[in-house]
Amino acid sequence: MTSPLGRPLLIVNQQAGRRKVEAVVRRLEGALAGHGMDYDVCTTGGPGHASHLARERLEEGGRFLVAVGGDGTVHEVVNGMFVDGRTIVPEPVLGVVAAGSGCDFVRTFGLPTAPAEAAARLAGAETRSLDLARIGYVDAHGSSRTRHFANIAEAGLGGSTAARAGGLPRLLGPSRYFFAFWATLPSYHPGTMRIEVDGEVAHEGRTVNVVVANGRFFGGGMHISPKSDPSDGTLELLVFTGRKTDSFTMLPKVYRGRHVPHPSILELRGRCIRLESEQPFSIEADGEILGTTPATVEVLPSPVRLKV
Repeated sequence: MTSPLGRPLLIVNQQAGRRKVEAVVRRLEGALAGHGMDYDVCTTGGPGHASHLARERLEEGGRFLVAVGGDGTVHEVVNGMFVDGRTIVPEPVLGVVAAGSGCDFVRTFGLPTAPAEAAARLAGAETRSLDLARIGYVDAHGSSRTRHFANIAEAGLGGSTAARAGGLPRLLGPSRYFFAFWATLPSYHPGTMRIEVDGEVAHEGRTVNVVVANGRFFGGGMHISPKSDPSDGTLELLVFTGRKTDSFTMLPKVYRGRHVPHPSILELRGRCIRLESEQPFSIEADGEILGTTPATVEVLPSPVRLKV
């Protein structure tokens, strides 16, 4: 049986946690077979390969891609959907099966993490609109680059923490971000940032971290942006301006989404955001290290359908 959305391609990232991912894929394939669903499977061979597989499938006329892995896998598959700033096919469909080191993206939508339940969703026809974001930044060589992201991007402490987390053992799973945060905080120095939202200056001054959110969760379960709606055509912006120590005193509240409102957090919303800083702020998106400021982030309203 072919899905109403076409034959899906499962793009599997075994680097997200080899043994766990293999077990998830076995159970997922068994459940899909139980639904009588036809599908194809490709396993990634390294960084960037998921984007290549996604792009190749869409150029061949496919439409339905399933990211099997963590947030980084979703990030690569999403970027593989675009060429020259546009999706290769109109409204490609993204399915996500959480596996490996963790996937915060699915938490916003309440998507199941159990393979059997995920298979049942993939076999159905229901989808919902999904906003994405395009971010322009400066890479390590000083060149301007552009990427897309589905969930959350950060500039500042979060970017530095993600860079540190990338060097920690994957066996730590979602806890890598937590340990990286405590390792990064003591030596981190806040800076001055100018932030424009939809052409208006919204903040100019001391900045510890900036979160640009399409989704609600990141960092292994932190409910960082409770007001985000990834289909409303806007992005939420949280600017942390207080003492560096505020970052860990409010940490328990962040996991519950109760850190806002807070006098040291500026809450903004917009469609186009410009970040400029005296010193370069490290930038990450969906847990992937990108580069530094200056940066521009713009929302892309509903270019993709999410399989729910």
